[in-house]
Amino acid sequence: MTGTQRTSEGLDPRRRRVLIRSWRRGMREMDLLLGGFADDRIADLTDAELDDFEALMEAPDGDLLDWFTGKVDVPETYDTQVYRDIFAFHARKADQTH
Repeated sequence: MTGTQRTSEGLDPRRRRVLIRSWRRGMREMDLLLGGFADDRIADLTDAELDDFEALMEAPDGDLLDWFTGKVDVPETYDTQVYRDIFAFHARKADQTH
């Protein structure tokens, strides 16, 4: 997967921006983690969940990678349901490929 697999058609402007930002992180691993989740869930996130997703995207890529790989515990501020949903989303995908 090299980029979004989803069209932004039907999304409101905020969700379109978030979808694009999630795929243009600067670190390929974060593109895949955040962008893959956004492709699947962006249309269904509540406004509060979207707030949490946007806040998570403000964190530096290196920190995010450390949190998602378990190298460092995720700080309480970022340990939201959305963070846990992203983690679970990719864990399920990994299980499906094995």
